Parts: sequence; C-alpha cells; structure tokens
Amino acid sequence: MKSMSAADLSQPKLPPQNLEAEQSVLGAVLLDNSAMAKALELLVEESFYRTSHRKIYRAMLELSEVGEVIDQITLTERLKAQGEIEAVGGAAYLAELVQSVASSANIRYHCKIVRDKALLRELIHASTEVLTRGYEGTSSVDDLLDFAEQSVFGIVQGKLDRSFTPINSIIKESLDLVDKLSKRKEHVTGVPTGFYDLDDITAGLQPSDLIVIAGRPSMGKTSLALGMATHAAIHASAVVGIFSLEMSKPQIVLRMLSSEARVDSHGLRTGKIQKEDWWRLAEAAGRLEQAQIFIDDTGGITVQQMRGKARRLKAERGLDLLIVDYLQLMQGRSDSESRQQEISDISRSLKALAKELNVPVIALSQLSRAVEARKPP
Repeated sequence: MKSMSAADLSQPKLPPQNLEAEQSVLGAVLLDNSAMAKALELLVEESFYRTSHRKIYRAMLELSEVGEVIDQITLTERLKAQGEIEAVGGAAYLAELVQSVASSANIRYHCKIVRDKALLRELIHASTEVLTRGYEGTSSVDDLLDFAEQSVFGIVQGKLDRSFTPINSIIKESLDLVDKLSKRKEHVTGVPTGFYDLDDITAGLQPSDLIVIAGRPSMGKTSLALGMATHAAIHASAVVGIFSLEMSKPQIVLRMLSSEARVDSHGLRTGKIQKEDWWRLAEAAGRLEQAQIFIDDTGGITVQQMRGKARRLKAERGLDLLIVDYLQLMQGRSDSESRQQEISDISRSLKALAKELNVPVIALSQLSRAVEARKPP
C-alpha cells in the first residue's frame, strides 16, 4: 500500500461528499413526506455539502414546522418567497430531484451516507485546526490536547458546529419540555438527592449546574456527596461519576457500604462488626453492585485530564451526575498568578464542563480552619 507523502497532503482535495445521496434524500422527502421524520433524526442543514441542497432542506424544514405539505409546488413557492428559487437551480431542478428516486424506501441509508460525509468534513476541519495551532506554537501542550480531544469528542457525539441558533427554533423545544414535565407525577425534574426538603426547593440537581459544597475539614462534606451519589444511582438509576482526589477507591466504597447498610464506619474500617450487620452489608453490596457508579481516584488530576475522562465516560456509559472531591487537590494552570486564581480557574472550568456535558457537577471545597479564628464584625 502506497503511503501519502507530505506533498500529497498539501495538495488541495475535494472535501468528502456524495451529491447523489443528497439528491436522493431531498427527492425522497418530495415523494413521501413521512420520510422527513427519518431525515430529521440524522441530518441538519449543515449536513449537506452543496449550498443549494442546504437551502432546499432548510425550506423543507420550514414547511414541516408549520405543518404544510412538502411537495414540488409548495417547495417552489417557499423558495420563491425567499428569493432563493433561482439559486437552487429553479423549479426544473426540483423536478429533477423527484425523478432521481423511485421511492423513499432507502431514505435512512442515504441519510447515513450524507451524515457520515458531513462528519468526515468536520473531522478534517478539526484536524486542520489542530495542525495550525500546533505549528503556530501559541497554545500550551495541555490546551492543545484539550482542544483536540474536545473537537473529536464533539464529532463522536455527532454534533456539527451550528454557531448561533435563532430563538424561534428553540421556543417549540422549550414548550415541549414544559409540557412533558407538566405530565410527570413526581415533582423532581433533575437528579434526586435523597434529601426531600432540598429536592422540593430545587426539583433535583439540574443539568449544567455547578453545585459547590463547602465546609471545614472533617465536617461531613464527602459523606453528604456520597449519600447523594448513592441515592441517585440506586433509586433513580442515574449514572454517577466520582473523582476522588483525597480517598482511594476502596475507602470510597467502604463509606458507601456503611451509609447504605447503616453500619458503623469505624467498625467496617477495623473489621469489628456485629454478626447481625453482615446481612445488611450483603444487601447493601448487592444494591451497589447493580448501581452505575464509576470512581476515579487519580491524585492531583488536572482539569484537562478530568474533562477528558468525563467525556469518555459519558460517551461510553452515559452520565447523569459528576462529583469532585475536592477542589483544592486539583491541579490548575501552571501560569496562574496565585493559588487563589488557580482555584478560581478550576471552578470556572468545572462550570464549563457541567454545561458541555449537560449534567450537574458537585464540587466539594475545603474551607481553612482559619475562619474559626475570625471575630464577628
């Protein structure tokens, strides 16, 4: 097999695309409006390579949103009203699209071809950007690795860059969400904590939220967070990720067992437990074994490393709740002016992570014992 040289790579090439598949998708929708629902599952406007095909698909989307029939006549009128009919090739090209397919039977297969070509273009674009930044040398290695991972992760998730989204396309989605929530019997719409008064106030831990639990050493911050994690995983079937920078994995699990089995934690650590406690431990262990809780106890982990691991966990197993124990043990940017600035940067990064993954993030923060010495004003 002949390998590609640097000269080969430098030659301009036509981006990945399949115009016949694009035509087949558009023609299938014109033939059978029910095919539009299948196209919507896999394609967005940017999935199409040819500009005229993007404009045609956008007009189809607009007709679909207002409940109008999508056929050659209505589509022509819509494009005329937008002043785009000549730009897409005129009514004659729309007729050509209809004639390009015999039926809509293969719509899903053709949509996958169009989507895959679009994802390849996104991958090439992301790779080019990584190469450019690498040659420029203006970014740190950690920042460049994080950018590369984030770019590829977005492509793996099938998320094309759609830039700004007009509010009129978000309103319906928001109202649909409100309608769905109004039909729920339970009042908790987020991840339940197990603390019912708290859940009454917050409706659960909401996606994209960063929740900071702060307290002095040995005041129960970890126990509180682990209790929330256990309840969410066992009673709400939530997928929970835990980054433990202070305790090892066995220590974390022992705390969970102690809490879930209602067995004294000191007895567990020393092995001095009563015979009647064993059956409660066995039952608790069985429940925890079925729970989707994933623990990482890497010490001194950086924000970039944590972000990468969390992304992979969500891609492979899903993710509903992320816990970080605790902020002050994380490593931030090496160029921070002070430790306080470093912690602030870490907090902002965790908020960005919560938003990116669309999950609540609980971050524990340790307050200095010096606050006890402060006198009230």
